[in-house]
Amino acid sequence: MPAHFPERRLLLALVGIVLIVSGFNPKQYGVWLLEAFPVLIGIPILVWTHSRFPLTPLAYRLMAAHAVILLLGAHYTYAEVPLGRWVQDTFGLARNHYDRLGHFAQGFVPAIVMRELLLRTSPLRQGGWLFFLVSSACLGLSALYELFEGGTAFVFNQSADAFLATQGDEWDTQWDMFLALAGAITAQLMLAPLHDRQLRQ
Repeated sequence: MPAHFPERRLLLALVGIVLIVSGFNPKQYGVWLLEAFPVLIGIPILVWTHSRFPLTPLAYRLMAAHAVILLLGAHYTYAEVPLGRWVQDTFGLARNHYDRLGHFAQGFVPAIVMRELLLRTSPLRQGGWLFFLVSSACLGLSALYELFEGGTAFVFNQSADAFLATQGDEWDTQWDMFLALAGAITAQLMLAPLHDRQLRQ
């Protein structure tokens, strides 16, 4: 049994508890389902693959943290998360920026997961091409999510406002994609040495 297997079970239990609490009387059930959907599909996939294709402890920790960010936003809706409200009031900001954190994480966390998958399943090695392809993939993933948000808004019209969380910012879509790209670049610059050590182990 891998040394970090108990940690994986602990992370799974933590995310499971947060998922249950998040789904208890959320502000809007439809928004909760849309925002929590990545966690709802991610948990079974990770449980199914943990023995045949285990990821590094870093990847699991980051995904657990990302799940908590998503589930907190799902419960309150991103525009109403109390932590973001506190930051908004403390610094006199015009909007609740918790969704900005979510989109930064949307690039930061997948960057490490994609980096690991490419290094372990393709001929790619550490270097410029890996950095570029991971960053591009994260930006593409963010753009795909923005298209999904736009499609949701088109289908459900005004009822999708809480899911979009634009808060009146006409540049919200561009900010979301930029922050995802910034997150992907930051993750690779900060965590690549640690990630490489764990991959070697």
